[in-house]
Amino acid sequence: MRLASVAAHFGRDIDRSLQKMAGIVADARAAAVDLLVFPDATLGGYLSDLRHPDAHALPPALREDSFEVGRVIAMAGDMVVCFGYTEDAGTGLDGEQVHYNAALCVTGDGVLGRHRKVHQPAGEALVYRAGDVFAAFDTPVGRLGMLIDYDKTFPESARSLALDGAHVVACLSAWPASVTDRASRLPQDRQSRLFDLYDSARAAENQIVWISSNQTGVMGGLRFLGQAKVVGPGGDVLARTWSKGALAVAEVDVEAEITRSRRLLHHLDERAPASYVVEMRGGS
Repeated sequence: MRLASVAAHFGRDIDRSLQKMAGIVADARAAAVDLLVFPDATLGGYLSDLRHPDAHALPPALREDSFEVGRVIAMAGDMVVCFGYTEDAGTGLDGEQVHYNAALCVTGDGVLGRHRKVHQPAGEALVYRAGDVFAAFDTPVGRLGMLIDYDKTFPESARSLALDGAHVVACLSAWPASVTDRASRLPQDRQSRLFDLYDSARAAENQIVWISSNQTGVMGGLRFLGQAKVVGPGGDVLARTWSKGALAVAEVDVEAEITRSRRLLHHLDERAPASYVVEMRGGS
């Protein structure tokens, strides 16, 4: 099976993003890709400031049944495609519009799975509601789970998907360089190192195949890292990009590789959940 992860810049212009997606899908199809993972915020772009989001320059929100989502479904055809967008979930009980940082997994037949970002960094909670579940789902390329960037910082996120049977996890990111301690070169940036570390660690600790996409370029005050990759169940990077837009493609026998990695040490089976409970003693 051929797995591909996208590093590319996607901004506010959704029509332009759809055109770029169509070109990338065509390139992936020519390379016989079975699963293609776009970054977070593919349709409409990400925030331009994490600490103080500009209320007048937010990403456009779309419903799952929108024309734009329908265009992605149509271009996917027989390929499994994951992409990110700002989801318009209607009006909440408080009368406010509810938006999620969300991802969809589709083929030409429609939506296979969805994820709403659970963990929110800095000022993202000022713009988006938080999701509350991690769930795997079946696809033509096997059982799959999705995460959105900051979710991967928390080991429980990927572990929840692995325990739900996911053999492949797609992590869609709009992951920037550090906003508080910028390095002169991206490879030395603290967030650059963490981005790569989490990708390999989450794959290895769960013995799964990990596909990590990311935005590139600049949005407002954020400079995105790129560094899209495909990681094997031993934490080994099978294909990757750097800071520029590109496609990381790897041919992987997912089931064979996972079986091989779990032959002697099977991390999920050998857990000791009863030992992980933390009791609060003595009141607060």
